[in-house]
Amino acid sequence: MIDTQLLISGVIFGLSIGSIFFLLAIGLSLCFGLMRIISLDQLLYYSIGAFVSYTVFVVSGNTWIGVVLGMAVAGLASFGVERLVFYRIYERDIAFTMIASFGILIGGVGVIKYIWGTVPRPAPIPIEVQVRILGTEIPVYRLLIIGIALLVYVGIWLFLNRTITGKAIRAGIENVEHVEGLGINVYKLFTTTFIVAGMLSGLAGGIHAPLIMVDPHMGLHLVALVFMVVIIGGLGSIKGTLVSAFLVGQVTSIGSLIYAPLAQMAPFAIMLLILLIKPTGLYGSTLLKR
Repeated sequence: MIDTQLLISGVIFGLSIGSIFFLLAIGLSLCFGLMRIISLDQLLYYSIGAFVSYTVFVVSGNTWIGVVLGMAVAGLASFGVERLVFYRIYERDIAFTMIASFGILIGGVGVIKYIWGTVPRPAPIPIEVQVRILGTEIPVYRLLIIGIALLVYVGIWLFLNRTITGKAIRAGIENVEHVEGLGINVYKLFTTTFIVAGMLSGLAGGIHAPLIMVDPHMGLHLVALVFMVVIIGGLGSIKGTLVSAFLVGQVTSIGSLIYAPLAQMAPFAIMLLILLIKPTGLYGSTLLKR
């Protein structure tokens, strides 16, 4: 049996790591839903957000300024990549865009190594206070990460459902040709979506940095798990991405408490089980033709 305090700690850990997965996977989900591209380069913007946040902290001593600047730099990087690369290959096959995005990720890792070196760096936790929940000491910073992810989810939902641009993006996810028929420039929607996705990935890197070592390969370490989150939730589904991220986070965390190898094996088993029952993922819809 698992000790109650250990179980509570494991649940909170799973929710916090699931929150990071959500912030990363939501970019992949949005990009696929609207543009039908698999943007693995989101993991590069995650790394950029972490390194910029770390660097700004070293200079200023303020982690939160670093997180904001990390988001900004990640957004600029994603804008540059979208304009220089993806803008020219939107009409290509999904496999082509996935390979191109993976190449951007690998190249970006090389640039990070050139600028910051290859030595992993520790980033300090900005909030070291703990609170007691059911007799268990829980770090406030992990609770804050969960809160940030939920606020981002609410913000994205409001953006997609309460703004003209957001509604156009939602319509584009269902059928891009219908949006084009209304005279809307879909490529501006593509750019907006790509920048938002890049900034959220940068946010994930900035707030995750204090919990891990900032490493040039940190994005590569999460490729499989983030890709899994998107597939389980359903490609293009915002709600599915959140539920899937928390599910994978819990399976990883609780699985490691029961038997360490389960932390790596269980998420793949969950993904296969869900795809056998529902091939489109938890909340995914049938892929519509562009």
